[in-house]
Amino acid sequence: MTDSAIHIEDLSVGFGAKTVIDKLSLDVRRHEILGLIGASGGGKSVLLRAVLGLIPKRAGRIEILGLARETDSAQERREIGRRCGAMFQQGALFSSLTVLENLEFPMREYLGGSERLRREVAIAKLEMIGLAADDAAKFPAELSGGMVKRVALARALALDPDVLLLDEPTSGLDPIAAGEFDSLIRALRETLGLTVFLVTHDLDTLNGVCDRVAALYGGKILAVGPLAQVRDVDHPWVRAYFRGARGRAAKL
Repeated sequence: MTDSAIHIEDLSVGFGAKTVIDKLSLDVRRHEILGLIGASGGGKSVLLRAVLGLIPKRAGRIEILGLARETDSAQERREIGRRCGAMFQQGALFSSLTVLENLEFPMREYLGGSERLRREVAIAKLEMIGLAADDAAKFPAELSGGMVKRVALARALALDPDVLLLDEPTSGLDPIAAGEFDSLIRALRETLGLTVFLVTHDLDTLNGVCDRVAALYGGKILAVGPLAQVRDVDHPWVRAYFRGARGRAAKL
């Protein structure tokens, strides 16, 4: 679909005898922020990793920016990799590398160029996400949880991607840091024209950042649309998610 940055059609993913994603179809529109919700262990991260090509699919089709994920062309696979940035739930920074070296890693893989240029780009990405150039020499163990998230986001942006995939970007952050991170994601989308596909449990993120929300249940997309539309879907899991003891979306 021409207006879709990510097109998923009849996707099935499983492990052994267990099917996790079952003939799932979903489109992420260009330049939107789409939030994916679902039960813990229900396949949200599996879906994100399948889109990234990190988990093999059993059936179906995934297209990213018009290119098929299962392409036989090494050049097209490399193009998909360059145009997609990913941030994983715990940051997934290389613990033995400095912040600067973590940011330079995808540049070395895809772009090459001089050491000086890579450093300049890495520092620019750090400053873009609200950290200082002095932080470049630190190791991940020296960073706070919020700083780890920001460095992971900076690394995801290192190649100037068109599509950004985020797995629980505010997980583990206090409410103030989570709110700041949400604002950063929104600002980056507006400034860079990104398409953002994010997995989240955070109701504030859903309300404050996402243009649309997709609910994953039973390996399929149960509902997709604006938050107000999805939270009113007449389904037991949706009611429990939004209107249970810890749910606040009914008040948003």
